[in-house]
Amino acid sequence: MSVEETEATIREYLDTLVNGGDFASFFADEVVWTTMETGDQIRGREGVRDFIVALHSQLFDASLEQKNVTVADGVAGLEAVFVGTHTAEFAGVAATGAEVRLPYTVFYDFDRGKIVELRAYFPISALVQPLRDAAALSA
Repeated sequence: MSVEETEATIREYLDTLVNGGDFASFFADEVVWTTMETGDQIRGREGVRDFIVALHSQLFDASLEQKNVTVADGVAGLEAVFVGTHTAEFAGVAATGAEVRLPYTVFYDFDRGKIVELRAYFPISALVQPLRDAAALSA
């Protein structure tokens, strides 16, 4: 994909994601999400979609604050902040109602106009610790 095609696709994807549209339509059938901190992977369009939906609307009531998007030929990077309220059990911590703000980045690889890989530099440990602290305070 050219830089221009990559930029148009990532911007349309992010707009669709933020506005609650069918963002999974931008994924290849065999898309792979990797959480870089843990090495955990999720494979397939539905699995990746379900994980993103769960993170933003089931485990947390969350949104993203987009900071920067960087684009090259067939690859894009997003710098954002995950902003939300902890609403369900996550990483063994029951819902605390804690407000969270977590800076993160995701790199996207494209092939034939579809996202084939997402590498999320999403620091899970930095997200879990404030939830544990909030749970301890309410115990």
